[in-house]
Amino acid sequence: MEFDLPKTVALFAVLIAVGVGALIAAPMMRPGTVLMMVLPSMLVFGAICLAIGVKHGEYRAGRY
Repeated sequence: MEFDLPKTVALFAVLIAVGVGALIAAPMMRPGTVLMMVLPSMLVFGAICLAIGVKHGEYRAGRY
């Protein structure tokens, strides 16, 4: 499977939505806490990890 920008964004959004949905469904935290604190931190951390992964992939592809 070849990833391009639309596929990457869609998979990223689905992954975040599943994680947030599971946290809202679980009786650990109130939904307001999940949406105001956990969701933004998941988005930022995911975006940072995605950017690092893309750059590492570009580095690896350029070396071989």
